[in-house]
Amino acid sequence: MSVKIEAKLVKELREKSGAPMGDCLKALQEANGDIEGAFVVLRKRGMASAQKKAARSTNEGAVGTYIHAGGKIGVLVEVNCESDFVARTDEFQELLKDIAMHIAASDPRYVKSEDVNPEDMEREKEIYRAQAAATGKPAPVIEKIVEGKMGKFYEEFCLLDQPFIKEQSVTIKELIAQKVAKMGENITVRRFARFKVGAPDWTVATTKAVEVVAE
Repeated sequence: MSVKIEAKLVKELREKSGAPMGDCLKALQEANGDIEGAFVVLRKRGMASAQKKAARSTNEGAVGTYIHAGGKIGVLVEVNCESDFVARTDEFQELLKDIAMHIAASDPRYVKSEDVNPEDMEREKEIYRAQAAATGKPAPVIEKIVEGKMGKFYEEFCLLDQPFIKEQSVTIKELIAQKVAKMGENITVRRFARFKVGAPDWTVATTKAVEVVAE
């Protein structure tokens, strides 16, 4: 016997997730009316859908911009999809703007963890190893600590691993996966540039691979 779900719960989940009403209803029924549980269900389905579409080429898309703090910070970002039709939709344009705004606020250095160059990765690992070794921990424990620290490093500096500034429970990767499930096309972030007035340098990041939404 299916759980009776109130329409206001379906609407609330729809606003929270951006998923179709029918999918929200099914997720709520599966989660016995618990909206947070239903949101997790939708996130898992979105990532699964994105995984299936990740091998499909993304040769269309658009370049988005965001200017922040009275013109002190500016971002250019290229987000790709499979068709020009989807690239022109309000849904895609909203995603483009959200990602550009997120980059302005969070200042990532890479698109995804696989883009971190070996020199930077090894430097960070050596720092974490030295810090852990100073506490007298045994080697196996040190390596586990290093692994955990690198996860935090990716979360801080890799765009797809960062929590979305407008919804901290969702990463940028998961945000994109939700849109993939909703729009039915693969969506990838190809590159971005972030400039800040007075800063000694700027960030320009390009992903090593086109498909960036797979788990």
